[in-house]
Formats: sequence, structure tokens, C-alpha cells
Amino acid sequence: MGSISKAISNAAMEAGAHIVTNSEVSQLLIEDSSTVSGVILADGTKVHSSIVLSNATPYRTFMELVPNDALPDDFVRAIKHSDYSSATTKINVAVDKLPQFECCKLNHPHAGPQHFGTIHIGSESMEEIHSASQDAVNGVPSRRPVIEMTIPSTLDKSISPPGLHVINLFVQYTPYKPLDGDWQDHEYRESFAQKCFKLIDEYAPGFSTSVIGYDMLTPPDLEREIGLTGGNIFHGSMGLDSLFLMRPVKGWSNYKTPLKGLYLCGSGAHPGGGVMGAPGRNAAHLVLQDLKKG
Repeated sequence: MGSISKAISNAAMEAGAHIVTNSEVSQLLIEDSSTVSGVILADGTKVHSSIVLSNATPYRTFMELVPNDALPDDFVRAIKHSDYSSATTKINVAVDKLPQFECCKLNHPHAGPQHFGTIHIGSESMEEIHSASQDAVNGVPSRRPVIEMTIPSTLDKSISPPGLHVINLFVQYTPYKPLDGDWQDHEYRESFAQKCFKLIDEYAPGFSTSVIGYDMLTPPDLEREIGLTGGNIFHGSMGLDSLFLMRPVKGWSNYKTPLKGLYLCGSGAHPGGGVMGAPGRNAAHLVLQDLKKG
């Protein structure tokens, strides 16, 4: 995933863009109550610009970065009450050997085609998926989670030492606020991680013992560390009531916002989340058109 961001940033810098990282934006600068004039960074630095594109979630953009009373009440109400809920957790795992899937009936340590794609675990039937999701509806993490596994180190040797591998687990379903515990509780987190590893053991015996370390990002972690409201990786629900002309909210699906010069260019804009870059490309083209108009 990071390679995509690097490729885009490299292309931008070749075209003359100046990229600054580790510089959190704390607030948008607004003049005449309805026109953007730049941003204020967390350290107090003001960066002036007549155009600002926000890749943050709609909630973070309009409810946290825009000053109070700068937006119409009906717009604020729609943004505030949009669905940002999420039940996904990301677990990045370091292992000392590749998983040996029982169904493949192979027993050699080298990577094969079974390691190169997306591997689905715990989703052999609709009943199994429904049962896992129903647990989350009832307020608890899935007893048998639905897991999507990828092993990027089989394709990119640079991300792990020789003989070791990196495994990414995209896990469903994990409520933002579970009723039977707290994601800040180390033992509770560890228990869920081990539950995932034990489920993988059913398909690849010995997986748990191959784990030498892991990093887990639950919905609250994703919100705190990456700024994803509710931990939602798509910047908001992708249901029919939140797509097309309704994304992010009715009347504002064309990347423009009620504030002149402010554009939404992330997954909270049409056509939504998924690694395609379409919201950013569409927003950029609109900005260029508006600049030509003057």
C-alpha cells in the first residue's frame, strides 16, 4: 500500500510539489465567514492558500478543522449524523516461517502461489460470515472472526529479514466499544489476537508458534493514530444511502464544500473508499477547472 503513496508523491515532487510531513493541521483559516484562506498547523504556523483540498474524513474536516459557525446548520447536521461506524481491525504480524496450509498438502518452506494472493479464513459459508457479524451487532468481537490474510514479504523481499516474513491480517468484526471489555486493556487485546491466530491454526497448523511479534490496530486505534473517524477505513459507510449523489451528503457530491476554496478529495467523497485514487483525481480536475475560470 505504501508504494502507491510513494509513487504518487514522487510524481508530485517531479512536477514541482513541495511535500511536508509530520505537520498536523489544527484548523482551517476562514475569511469573510465563507472563504478558505489556508490552514493553521499544530505548532501555530499559518500556511496561506486560496485553495485547500482535504483528504481527512468528512467529520474531521468539517466538525474538527473548520471553525464553529462557518458552515450551514443543515450541512453540519448531515455530516455529524453520517455513519462512520466500523468493525474492522488490522493485525500486522512478524513470523519466522511461512504458514503451511493443510489444504495444499505441501511441506516445503519456500513461498508458492498459495502465499501470493489474498487468503480468506473463517468465511467458508454465508452462515459463518453472518454469525461473525452478528456477534459484533450484539456488541462483542466475533467468536470466529472473518480474516483476510496477505503475505507481502513473499513479493517484496525488502520488508523483512531473510527467512522471516510479514503477514497482514484484515479482521472482522470488532465493535468500536465492545460490551465485554475494553480495547485499552492489554489482556483483552491479547486474547482477541490469540483467538485470530488459533483460528488460522485450523487452516495452517503451527501458525501461532511462528509468530514472533505483532501490532494490532482496533477501530479506536485507527481513529486515534490515523484520524479515521470511528475507525472506518472508507471515511464513512459505503451503503446505498451514502454513495453517488449522497456522498458525503446530499447536495455536495461534486467535491466542493459550502466554503469557497475548500474541496474534499478523500474516500469520504464520490466514489468512496477502495485503493483507486478516484476521489483525489476527480477533485484535482475540478480544482484545475475552477482555477482556469478564475
